[in-house]
Amino acid sequence: MTRPALLWFRNDLRLADNPALMAVADRPILPVFVLDDDAAGAWKHGGAQRWWLHHALASLGADLSRRGVDLHLAQGDAAIIIPALAAAVGAEDIHVAQRFEPWGRRQDEAIATALKSTGRRLVRHRGTLLHDPHALRTGQGKPYQVYTPFSRAIFAAGEPAPPMDAPARLHPVANPPAGATLDLLPKRDWAKDFPKHWQPGEAGAAKRLAAFGTRALAAYDGARNIPAIPGTSGLSPHLRFGEISPRQVWHAAREAGATGSHTFLKEVLWRDFAYHLLFNRPEMPEAPLAEKFAAFPWQPNPKYLAAWQRGMTGYPIVDAGMRQLWATGWMHNRVRMIVASLLVKHLLQPWQDGQDWFWDTLVDGDLASNSASWQWVAGCGADAAPYFRVFNPMLQGAKFDPEGTYVTRWVPELARLPKNLIHQPWEAPPGLVRDYPPPIIDHAFGRARALAAYAAIKGETA
Repeated sequence: MTRPALLWFRNDLRLADNPALMAVADRPILPVFVLDDDAAGAWKHGGAQRWWLHHALASLGADLSRRGVDLHLAQGDAAIIIPALAAAVGAEDIHVAQRFEPWGRRQDEAIATALKSTGRRLVRHRGTLLHDPHALRTGQGKPYQVYTPFSRAIFAAGEPAPPMDAPARLHPVANPPAGATLDLLPKRDWAKDFPKHWQPGEAGAAKRLAAFGTRALAAYDGARNIPAIPGTSGLSPHLRFGEISPRQVWHAAREAGATGSHTFLKEVLWRDFAYHLLFNRPEMPEAPLAEKFAAFPWQPNPKYLAAWQRGMTGYPIVDAGMRQLWATGWMHNRVRMIVASLLVKHLLQPWQDGQDWFWDTLVDGDLASNSASWQWVAGCGADAAPYFRVFNPMLQGAKFDPEGTYVTRWVPELARLPKNLIHQPWEAPPGLVRDYPPPIIDHAFGRARALAAYAAIKGETA
């Protein structure tokens, strides 16, 4: 008789192209998801992620049921729950997708050790990234610190293996134990509009990929920077929860053969690069990778932070992005850079505060991508934007939202303004703008102050 196995779902909530699932598809299995907030600590799922996870698990559970098995849900210490479940169903091996978050790696090692003492084993599969972070090295045998040579190395390595189809039928273990109900949805339904924008789950990911398609990829090089149009794929939350694999995305883009495919795949590779950084620099979510920034003279100000969070900074492109984030759990990538620059440079707020707000409000909140991106904007990460590059929010708005379509969608207070004033409403005649604040800080003053702060840690005179 074939021995049963435990299939531990974590960041791979899909059936197609799931190496851990394929390794046990012909055996009796108990599929399991464990919500372990204590192990994750500060990096437990944020509020928007929890909304997504609730629906993603419901979708995964339904997909599994149609194939003959039920998803077992549990909450608590996975280091206790997983070995106990393995013993209860007689599973000698537990199959999982690899994790690269520092807390997840520590937990995996502890669980692997505990299982080994009972004659069981934890089998980890590559299913969340295109390349293992510990395997890719420069010609000098060191981790990559710069994105461009990293991406070139991956392109030069050849095409990833083609994705695998989902199994048509799965086999349950005998007498599976009863699971729990997870309490993931918000008590106050601030996420009520999320379903207008998202369909969590593997089917939603497939629809999103299909809708992106050849036509969108053909226009991607230019359209990806325009927040008023759907010029990006919208796949980031599906990739974050593993409802679609990077191999599926890669091969779909290759098969489309559109002019923007290469640019799009470079964006997909940024996610791999972020995990490469996190694996080799596990302090990245908490500490600057550039050591000189440990002495940066941040000026924490709760009023500044709150105005930024609410989308009330007086800079329209920034406020539109922050309100889009609150309403949809997502923000256009170009706008993410603009809002982050205002917070850490004009306002001198610690990048960790912005990172934490994104972690709680983004449905695609991903520890590696989130922390790498915030450090990039702040100028303190690997291959970061120069700190002296301070985005001008008026020019950025005029360049990427010239008609004001994006701004007026999310900041309706400005809808009466002519487009030449949309991005600088303080210049409008009295009466055209109501209930909208003046700029929280003067752009020129904020820029000069940021440059002076940077000069201070370099030991220079601004």
